[in-house]
Amino acid sequence: MRKLTANPMWIWLSGILLVGLVTYIVIYPPAHTNNQPVAKVNGVNITEQQLYTAMLKGGGQQMLDTLITDELISQEAKKAGVQVTDSDMDEEMSSVKGSFSSDEEFQQALASYGMTIDDLKDNMKSQVMLKKILAPQVTISDDDIKKYYDENLATLKVPEQVKASHITVATKDAADTILADLKKGGDFAAAAQKNSTDASTKDKGGDLGYISAGKMGDAFDKAAFALTAGAISDVVQTDNGYEIIKVSERKQAYTPTLEEKKADIQKSLKNDKISELSSSWMDEKKSAASIENYLTKGA
Repeated sequence: MRKLTANPMWIWLSGILLVGLVTYIVIYPPAHTNNQPVAKVNGVNITEQQLYTAMLKGGGQQMLDTLITDELISQEAKKAGVQVTDSDMDEEMSSVKGSFSSDEEFQQALASYGMTIDDLKDNMKSQVMLKKILAPQVTISDDDIKKYYDENLATLKVPEQVKASHITVATKDAADTILADLKKGGDFAAAAQKNSTDASTKDKGGDLGYISAGKMGDAFDKAAFALTAGAISDVVQTDNGYEIIKVSERKQAYTPTLEEKKADIQKSLKNDKISELSSSWMDEKKSAASIENYLTKGA
């Protein structure tokens, strides 16, 4: 059975990274062979022409194929009167973010590619255009939605969650000292900022947000889910070291109704059908188009 999924970010980023590397040099190659060095290794030059040639071999054709596809989509969008609005882009961005367990994980993925949110939006535009072109061809009935809900109810259930914070240190002695101070009324967030070795949560006062069982490991889960709201654990030994856990809120497990999940299911099923249509649609448009690929001719 399929699960409800948002568009995973790597689908967008795999091509976007390549854009940043070779787009300019493919479209605007040197006017003539240039032996100007761009680097030097032990006195030996690596020239601009060497760099250009290597980049074309490494990804130039793939990038040019992407640019050709984007141009075809743009032309078809104009024919169909399709325009991409800020609202369209915001909706797609929300879908991409939904592929990640937290906003922090999303930001880390962006950073790993050296991108900003605006960079991502710019390079997502063609995909959003394609979805809007194909969307009128897709119909999702109430029966389709009900069938999905019934078949996937187990995966739609929301497990018990706790809103947790933690302080992680290397030794039990250090953890015992921190815990003793907390029991005297010390501030948990301040203690995390000062002492925690977890760089991803330290600056946020140890805040992990809402977590469900299975995310942090057995020892952590056993301690965290035994706490009442507002309580602090004893020192817990985990794979990360010695931890002190605070639970500020609890959410009980529940099963959402069909009405609650209807919009999400409809959107997911529609995206699935659009994805199925897109490959054959693109092949058809490329076959009918006049495309001259000079990069291939020059290879």
